[in-house]
Amino acid sequence: MCAETVTTPDYKDTLNLPQTSFPMRAGLPKREPDWLTRWAEIGIYERLREKAEGREPFTLHDGPPYANGHLHIGHALNKILKDMVVRSQQMMGRDARYIPGWDCHGLPIEWKIEEKYRSKGLDKDAVPVVEFRQECRDFAAGWIDIQRAEFQRLGVTGKWEEPYLTMDFHAERVIAEEFQKFLMNGTLYQGSKPVMWSPVEKTALAEAEVEYHDRQTDAVWVPFPIVSARSALYDRENTIPFEEETQQTRHDVAVAAEGREAQLQRAKVVIWTTTPWTLPQNRAICYGPEISYGLYEVRETPEECWAAAGDIYLLADPLAEETMSAARLEPSMYRRLRDVQREELEALVCAHPLRGADGASGEWDFDVPLLPGEHVTDDAGTGFVHTAPSHGDDDYMIGRKHGLEMTWNILDDSSYRADLPFFAGLRVIEENGKPGRANKAVIDKLVEVGGLLGRRRITISDAHSWRSKAPVIRLNRPQWFAAIDRQVGDGQDSYGKTIRERALTSIDELVTWTPPTGRNRLYSMIEARPDWVLSRQRAWGVPLTCFVKVGAFPGDPDFLLRSENVNSRILAAFEEEGADAWYKPGAKERFLGNDADPAQYEQVFDILDVWFDSGSTHAFVLRDRADGSADGLADLYLEGTDQHRGWFHSSMLQACGTMGRAPYRAVLTHGFTLDAKGNKMSKSVGNTVAPEQVVKQYGADILRLWVAQSDYTADLRIGDEILKGVADSYRRLRNTMRYMLGALAHFTEADRVDPAEMPELERYVLHRVADLDAVVREGYARYDFQEVIQKVFTFATVELSAFYFDIRKDALYCDGDSLRRRSARTVLDLLFHRLTTWLAPVMVFTMEEVWLERFPGDTSSVHLTDMPETPAEWLDPALAGKWAKVRAARRAVTAALEVQRAEKVIGASLEAAPVVHVADDETLAALRSVAFEDICITSAIVLSAGEVPEAAYVLPDVPGVGVVFAMAEGEKCQRCWKILPDVGSHAYPGTCARCDAALTEAEG
Repeated sequence: MCAETVTTPDYKDTLNLPQTSFPMRAGLPKREPDWLTRWAEIGIYERLREKAEGREPFTLHDGPPYANGHLHIGHALNKILKDMVVRSQQMMGRDARYIPGWDCHGLPIEWKIEEKYRSKGLDKDAVPVVEFRQECRDFAAGWIDIQRAEFQRLGVTGKWEEPYLTMDFHAERVIAEEFQKFLMNGTLYQGSKPVMWSPVEKTALAEAEVEYHDRQTDAVWVPFPIVSARSALYDRENTIPFEEETQQTRHDVAVAAEGREAQLQRAKVVIWTTTPWTLPQNRAICYGPEISYGLYEVRETPEECWAAAGDIYLLADPLAEETMSAARLEPSMYRRLRDVQREELEALVCAHPLRGADGASGEWDFDVPLLPGEHVTDDAGTGFVHTAPSHGDDDYMIGRKHGLEMTWNILDDSSYRADLPFFAGLRVIEENGKPGRANKAVIDKLVEVGGLLGRRRITISDAHSWRSKAPVIRLNRPQWFAAIDRQVGDGQDSYGKTIRERALTSIDELVTWTPPTGRNRLYSMIEARPDWVLSRQRAWGVPLTCFVKVGAFPGDPDFLLRSENVNSRILAAFEEEGADAWYKPGAKERFLGNDADPAQYEQVFDILDVWFDSGSTHAFVLRDRADGSADGLADLYLEGTDQHRGWFHSSMLQACGTMGRAPYRAVLTHGFTLDAKGNKMSKSVGNTVAPEQVVKQYGADILRLWVAQSDYTADLRIGDEILKGVADSYRRLRNTMRYMLGALAHFTEADRVDPAEMPELERYVLHRVADLDAVVREGYARYDFQEVIQKVFTFATVELSAFYFDIRKDALYCDGDSLRRRSARTVLDLLFHRLTTWLAPVMVFTMEEVWLERFPGDTSSVHLTDMPETPAEWLDPALAGKWAKVRAARRAVTAALEVQRAEKVIGASLEAAPVVHVADDETLAALRSVAFEDICITSAIVLSAGEVPEAAYVLPDVPGVGVVFAMAEGEKCQRCWKILPDVGSHAYPGTCARCDAALTEAEG
């Protein structure tokens, strides 16, 4: 007769297993657009404004991107950072407003329209200017629509249906009005000085519109003959004391002086330059007051050498060998004659190398003085700097100081003037951006007249237009300037009397800098910068709305017309018609009215530098808009580090000129985006990463998480492997949220437990939540998204998934309606509200998905929810200290069990019932006060006091805790899988007491 087979019931359906439809696979690229549509339908930005009414406002003022082309990864980085700032400030209780904007005027757009004209064989100048400007306006409007959609796809929230545009009529009116303040307060003037000039685009450029590239050029060493010299030995007071002077000494001094002077009269001062085309404009030579100089005589020469035996050259001693080498002279071919004193240098006068040349018509028959210059170094060249005041900042400053003549040899297209001997009409840069013939012609002429000592082909880093990519030259051109050191006549002197003083005071006293190094960068730039060049010689922009008197000169008191009535008429017209009103027939008569005779005034048609446009945005956005800022100031400007010379800079100067201080309270800067290897991205190299590609492959939340995980204060790397790592982090966070959703299924307020009644483990987790809540809020307040994400990610994956969830999984699945299970679910609910709102500013789509999974509804959104306040009583440092000991001991146990698992002794930790030896009484008491076997996920644990046995497993960083492995005794519970002695002795077959009670409770 066979024994009866007993079948154990399947208790799986009796477990409280997680229930959720939240998918493990995110499918972000396909699903994110649906949330964008939903947010638009429920009007989420306006609902946020309604919700935040009465709160303390927070205004991040958007630095306007240029309306030209698709977004690059730098745009994405910038807008995502801004969005994370705005969202986090809103969810921490502020009224965080964000008005996106666009820069619409300027050369890049105008250049595109000109390219279209050229491709059709049309002449831009033959098109009426208003018609041309309308084409530029339409071009900008088209790109604004494209970029707006691209920004929104990144999950960026804001007033997208009503952005600010610098080409809006009101904006153009305000830009003109801000310019008129410079006109009226006395800081506007017309001057002539070297500016960055693009011969291809025929306009001045700002430093921010220039980039530097390597290019080859000819470096030349050019001797200037000395025509007048006075030996320092003639100065009796500097040579021989009066009481020692005799007829003989006077004779000796005279002889020595004559000899020294004779040497100098025979000598030539050698300059070095990489811009030979500027030599016809030379007006002086500068020397370094602290550099040692000497006379060097050529003793012999090789073949094919421009020097001759007996020539004497005046050179800086540290650079003499290099100079002679450029002249093909070996050290044995020349000798040093003597020192040349500073007093001798001061007295020298040279002739231009082209002086007296046949056919020169006296063009260069002037003296070339030697002048001291602090900018002269002995790092390269000859120690003497050729000085052309029309072609360099240092040259210009030296020229102003010493009254040197400005030259006008170079025209707008970089060609020499038509009547310049030898070089008439030759260009420095051709229309296609290639080098012209000017350099070669100057060098050839110098060779012809014996005015060249050496020549080499070298590579230099030189300025290029970032639009046309053509070289830029320094060129003297009449321009309109804002004087930054002239007293501003507006009476707003709280922070200084000049624009520079106000800016430097603002930097130090009114603005917070993130990172702090931003302060130093902008301060040094503004401290050393020249006057601001406001004018550009183009058509698409806001004109300089001013009139100049016919026949008057810039220095005349009545040169500029200053009339409030004229200004008002201009502004009224711009408000109604935009800046096009300036170009319409009869504009001059219309604006001058009866306040000035149109025949006596000329209308200025230069346009404003687009940096003045963007620098003025604070006036028509922060000041004028109802959703702007009550005091007209921004809480934050946030842009890339290049904007220290761009928008941060121009906004500072503009506002200091019109309202006396910086327009922002804080500035945050981020680095540039590089490829995965740390190289600059380039389309030609093929290493660019387009936001559109990332979004299509991974989803916008992955791109946003990449931003948050990166240290944006430095340059950021991005590539496929980096994004895969970010996606892995995302999946781990997503799984944490999915587990919580499943465990919280059917949770109601009736399940909630007061924290004071909870088990210690739950109270410890709430302590950690309270601790982390402070870190998250402080991190967001400092815009330290990397710290926030690192801390939240570690908490979610290590403290929750690998610790708390792992421990409480048993109670959540197997307990009946126990305090322990209800407490755990209460903690999960509290965690849910915090994790979703902590992460919502970063993972905008995913946290919305998580939120709606739990709280579905037509108007529900995590983004309408603030971060919950965390009760102070959750903090319990004493309890945290105790649980630090518990967790350390747990690590020792789990490590010991892992050894047994690796050796195939056990398959799961529930098969173990180790003996844990604890040497420290306080630690032992802590372990005995908790269900340590549950903490370690074993079926049983024996705690033993005293010294740790030698055979025990000891984790090196947990001294005083030793683990001796033992197998659990009893049978395996078919419901919870614990191995316990009482299994099989209860009403429900194959269960332990806990599971038997849970089943009985459920049945009853």
